[in-house]
Amino acid sequence: MPDPVFLITGASTGIGAQTARRAAEPGYRMVLAARSKDKLDTLAEELGGPDYAIAVPCDVTDFEQQEAMVATALEHFGRLDVVFANAGFGAARGFLKETPEHWREMVLTNVLGAAYTIRATIPALTQSKGHLLLTSSVAGRRPLSGSLYSATKHAVTAMAEAARQDLHGTGIRVTSIEPGMTDTPFFDNRPTDALDPDDIARAVLYAVSQPPHVDVNEILIRPTSQPA
Repeated sequence: MPDPVFLITGASTGIGAQTARRAAEPGYRMVLAARSKDKLDTLAEELGGPDYAIAVPCDVTDFEQQEAMVATALEHFGRLDVVFANAGFGAARGFLKETPEHWREMVLTNVLGAAYTIRATIPALTQSKGHLLLTSSVAGRRPLSGSLYSATKHAVTAMAEAARQDLHGTGIRVTSIEPGMTDTPFFDNRPTDALDPDDIARAVLYAVSQPPHVDVNEILIRPTSQPA
């Protein structure tokens, strides 16, 4: 059997990039997708070059680009076994903060982008009886004051469960990854006493490494110092 193939959106930095490094260790071939081609190319080279990892520039808010991403993955590696819909970004809290344009791009990326990834990858994951993961957040479990970002992550949490129900019987497993405060480029002022992206990457690999009859549906992971 060919080596299994792991696709990550939002793979250029933070959780996505570190998950790619962790997934490469047990032998996954990597499909790295994000808007930033230079960072993707550097990461793909770090992971061994085109025999092991490919960079696919993709704006997840464009369904045609997502379809092309999947087609490229299948043409290059022949299969898809794990898909991690991880692309997303945040906004300052407060309904008078940020611009309406920033809000629009965030909602389209965090919500529609994740839905597009699900739609684009279902046929390939059905063939492999694969695994679908989505990045939600602690903010997707409880509302944060003035946070439209929190609303987008509530949508992702609901989307993961909706996908799990819809895909029941296909053999596809579905996991929602829900990080707490994590030290990533997401923040302008980097947090202290936070999780490291590798903490989240190890949680992702825990879910995908379970035997086929085990479906870890949610992993909520906070730093010990985070009270809520």
